[in-house]
Amino acid sequence: MEKIVIRGGVPLSGSVTISAAKNAVLPIVAATILCDEPVVLENCPQISDITFCLKILSSMGADIRMLSKNKVRFDTRSLRIPKVPYEMATAFRASSYFLGALLGRFHEAHVAMPGGCDLGDRPIDQHLKAFTALGAENTLDGGEVSLYADKLIGSLVYFDMNSVGATINAILAAVKADGYTVLENCAKEPHVVDVANFLNSMGAEIMGAGTDTIKIKGVKYLKGVEYSVIPDQIEAGTYMVAAAMTGGDIIVKNVIPKHLESIIVALRKIGVTVEEFDDSVRVYTTGDLRNTKIRTMAHPGFPTDMQPQISTLLTLAKGTSIVTEEIFDSRFAYAKELRRMGANINVNGKAVCIEGVDKLSGAPVNASDLRAGAALVIAGLAAEGTTEIGNIHFIERGYENIVEKFSGLGANIKLVHTIDYSDNEIKKNA
Repeated sequence: MEKIVIRGGVPLSGSVTISAAKNAVLPIVAATILCDEPVVLENCPQISDITFCLKILSSMGADIRMLSKNKVRFDTRSLRIPKVPYEMATAFRASSYFLGALLGRFHEAHVAMPGGCDLGDRPIDQHLKAFTALGAENTLDGGEVSLYADKLIGSLVYFDMNSVGATINAILAAVKADGYTVLENCAKEPHVVDVANFLNSMGAEIMGAGTDTIKIKGVKYLKGVEYSVIPDQIEAGTYMVAAAMTGGDIIVKNVIPKHLESIIVALRKIGVTVEEFDDSVRVYTTGDLRNTKIRTMAHPGFPTDMQPQISTLLTLAKGTSIVTEEIFDSRFAYAKELRRMGANINVNGKAVCIEGVDKLSGAPVNASDLRAGAALVIAGLAAEGTTEIGNIHFIERGYENIVEKFSGLGANIKLVHTIDYSDNEIKKNA
């Protein structure tokens, strides 16, 4: 087992380079199944979710080769079985993208209901609605979703709710379907656009990604390409919040400032200075943090994946702040951990009420999900004393080299190996 140990109170300084977007890479890796030639992704981040995704492809017969640290070659032409192993599918949420990709290629798919971070009820009914409209039948048996179609035919799909996963899955299933597909009430997040751009670079005909309506003309063949994925707006936002919370001054490199607009607006409301450049931003504070109200929304609104981090920042703001969560129904598990550190934060239904305090104090805490873990790292960086963070496998799902990157900004942070004192480990070592 491992934990992250932080000696806080050090203002961050220097620069940090942002990795490729986790939420774009995962569906793009699944989308390589649709390609009729080898594909090279140039900037695959070394995070556990990507490693797991590569294992899934390998288990189905794909030829995966690491060309360098972050450059991966995918040859999925050897895939024969359109099924993701049950125990792999249930381990993380992005396994659902294999439904659309496998259906699009084989007209058949078998994938267990996806797992991932516990953020409340996360149904796939909108995914299945799209697949059904394209001509697929679905069954659920033993926790596994099975899809079958004699052929896929373009159709009109109207999503009852805004869903990134359903939008991307519908694109994956429709890109080789016969005729035209029109998707309405689509998600507009940057990673949706990047998936469409990746497929278009291979010869797909997808129009309107990033708007409410996406139109797809099915094609028969997708050629191989080398592709570079967009920077991770959530990783960038996490480092921006960390700079603000520690009273630091940093340059966040390899970003698309347009993708950070809602985060920048929120930080400026709180009293943080953000200077924008072509592919970087500078973040620093010159005075007290101010209280505010923030509500998560679908893009271009404030992203739900930044909600724990911004709430953590507001624990040190003057006055009372309210952060409302509109995307997921259970994303406040980090609040009780922040209270261990002296934060005055309370959950009230779909919102947290935060009364700013003068300081946080280091304490042993545990990550409950990916972004909650990042929030606890930020809290530890700002707190007086030592913070020990357990369950860091959640953090490793989405942040590449987080310890090294914060160390490069001057943080006193390290990865420590620990002894597992669970009953099973004690018996095994006896």
